[in-house]
Amino acid sequence: MKAPVWLNTIHHDGSEKYVSALYPRLGERVRLRVRTGAEAPVTRVLLRTFPDGEQQLQPLTRGPVEGPVQWWEGELVIAEPSVHYRFVIEAEGQVWHYGAGGATLAIPPDAYDFRVLADYEPPAWVLESVFYQIFPERFANGDPANDPQPDEWEYRGHRPQTLPWGELPPEDAPHSTTFYGGDLLGVQQRLEHLERLGVNAIYFNPVFTAHTPHKYDVVDYEAVDPHFGGDEALIALSEALHARGMRYILDIVPNHCGYWHGWFQAARADPDAPEAAFFTFDAHPDQYASWLGVWVLPKLNYRSKELRRRIYRGKQAVFRRWLRPPFNADGWRVDVGNMLARQGETQLGRKIVRGIRRAVKQARPDAYLMAENFFDATAQLQGDQWDAVMNYQGLAIPLSHWLVGLRMGAFGLEEPVVGEAPWPTEALARTWRNVRGAIPWAVALQQFNVLNSHDTSRLHTVLEGNIALQRLAAIVQFTYPGVPCIYYGDEIGMEDQPGLGPRGCMVWDEAEWDQTLWEFYRTLVALRRQSPILQRGGFQILALEEALLAYQRESPAGRILVIAQRSATPRPAGPLPVAHGGIVDGTRFVEHFTGQEAIVAQGALPLPALPQGATLWEAVT
Repeated sequence: MKAPVWLNTIHHDGSEKYVSALYPRLGERVRLRVRTGAEAPVTRVLLRTFPDGEQQLQPLTRGPVEGPVQWWEGELVIAEPSVHYRFVIEAEGQVWHYGAGGATLAIPPDAYDFRVLADYEPPAWVLESVFYQIFPERFANGDPANDPQPDEWEYRGHRPQTLPWGELPPEDAPHSTTFYGGDLLGVQQRLEHLERLGVNAIYFNPVFTAHTPHKYDVVDYEAVDPHFGGDEALIALSEALHARGMRYILDIVPNHCGYWHGWFQAARADPDAPEAAFFTFDAHPDQYASWLGVWVLPKLNYRSKELRRRIYRGKQAVFRRWLRPPFNADGWRVDVGNMLARQGETQLGRKIVRGIRRAVKQARPDAYLMAENFFDATAQLQGDQWDAVMNYQGLAIPLSHWLVGLRMGAFGLEEPVVGEAPWPTEALARTWRNVRGAIPWAVALQQFNVLNSHDTSRLHTVLEGNIALQRLAAIVQFTYPGVPCIYYGDEIGMEDQPGLGPRGCMVWDEAEWDQTLWEFYRTLVALRRQSPILQRGGFQILALEEALLAYQRESPAGRILVIAQRSATPRPAGPLPVAHGGIVDGTRFVEHFTGQEAIVAQGALPLPALPQGATLWEAVT
C-alpha cells in the first residue's frame, strides 16, 4: 500500500516549537503541538501515553491554521523520570500511529515513541560548542627536549625513533615506535590557529603515560606522559584554554590498560596480589583476556570492587581527579564504550557506566561524558548513561555510504562487505531516523557528530579529494542535530599519509593549505556557533530524490534548509516542494555561501540548477 501524500505534512519532534520545555521538571505539565497539513483529511488526533505501564489516550485540541499548517495541541504531565508518547491519528477511515519512527498503520513498539526526560541536567555548554579533535603526538612539537629517545624502552626489538616533523616513516617502521615529538606545549603555542578557525572546545586523544604514540596502552592513569610535558603542561594548557573561553575533554581507556601498567605487572608477578582480580587470567601469568586478543592491552575486569574504587568510585578515583583543580577538564571521551565491562558471561556494562556517570557528575555536574561506539548505542543514550557517543552510526557511516557506496568491515575480516549499487537516499534518511528516533530529543541534541577521526581514513581521502563532496559532508555535519567536531587538519585539506594513515603530522606551512577550504570551515564554524536554530532547532526531512536529500532545521528563531546533491550531474533548475514543512508562500530564503535568493511560491522553493555539493538556505524576514 502506498502511503498517502498528506502523511508528509505530519510533524513533531522534541524541539521548542513542539514541546514547551526541553528540560522539564518532574510533575511539570508541558504543552505539546503536532503539525498536519491544513488540507489533510485528519478528523482527530489523540495523545497516547503509558503512565505506570497502562495505556492512556487523550484527544488533542484542534488549534489554529497557519498557512499550510493545521496545529493540534494538548498537555503532557511529566509524572515519571522518562515519559514516552506518540500520536494516534484518525483519517479517511484509518488509524495511523505517529512516533519518532514515523507514521505507520502497524502498531509500533514503544521504543520508537517520542521521549521526554524529567529533571535531566545536561552539559548545557555543549550545545553552543564546535569541537576540534587533536592527536597530541602529531599536532605540534613545542619542546624537542622531551621527545622520546631510543634508549628509553624497547618493543619487540624496536626502540622509539623521533623523526623530523612531517617526514614520512620508513616502510618497515613500526607505528608503535614512530614518534614526531608532538606535545601539550605545542598545542598551547598553536591556540591562535584554533581561535582563527573559531572552535571553542577540544577533544584530546589520550595524554596519560604510555609507550605508543596513540597512548591507548596506558601505563599510568595518574600522570600525564612526560613526553607530552607532564602534569604541569596540562595545567598550563588548561589555564590557557579557559582564559580564551575554550573547553576541553580528555580521552580515557577504562576497558583495558597497557601491558606495562603497574597494576598488570603486579598481577603477573603475584596471583594473590590485589591487582590480580583486575584481570582475567586463563593461565597465570601469560594467558589472559585482552582487547580483541591484542596482548599489549589486557582487559580490565569490573567484578573487582577495588578496581571500581580506583577507576570511578573512590574520592580520588581517576574519573573524578582530572575534572578537579588544577586540571579542570570539562569532560571525558571514553574509549570503546560499547565494550566496557562486558566479557562473556559477565555483562556489567550498564551498571558500570551508570556508576561512572554518577562519579563524573558528582565531581563536575556540567561535565560532558561522551563515549566511542561505532554501532548501536541507543540503549546507552537514554539519559542515565552516556551524554553522547561519537555519532558514527547515527550520522557519519550512513552519510559515507550515501556519498561513496556501502562498505562494511569488522575486526579480523579480510574482505569487506561492499555494495556495488549506489546507496538509496531513502536508506540514508531511514537510518538517521532509526537512530535519532530511538533516543530522547534532549540527548540527540548533544551527540558528538564526527565525519572521521584517528580511527578512520580522513574525509579528504575517502572522497578521493572531491572538495564539493567534502563541503557537502561538512555542511551536513554542522547542520544535523548534535555537536560537530573537526578532526585536526581536515580544515586545510589534509589526507591520509603512507605509514601514518589519518595520524599524520599537522601541516603548519600555510602555503600547503587549501585556503578556500580553510575559509569555508571558518564560515561554517561561525554559523554553527551563532545559530540557535542549528543548536536547538527541530529537524525534518523535506525531500528524497535519487541523488538529493533536503531537510530543514526550525525554531522560533527561524528556519534553515539544507539541500545535499551527491551526483556529478547537476540537478536541473526547478521547484522543491516545501509546504509540507509548514513553510508559507512568500517566505524568502538566502543561500548562505553565495547570497542567491529564492521565494516560496505555490508551496515550492524555486531552485537554480544544483551542482554536486550542498547549499544552505536561511529564511529571512
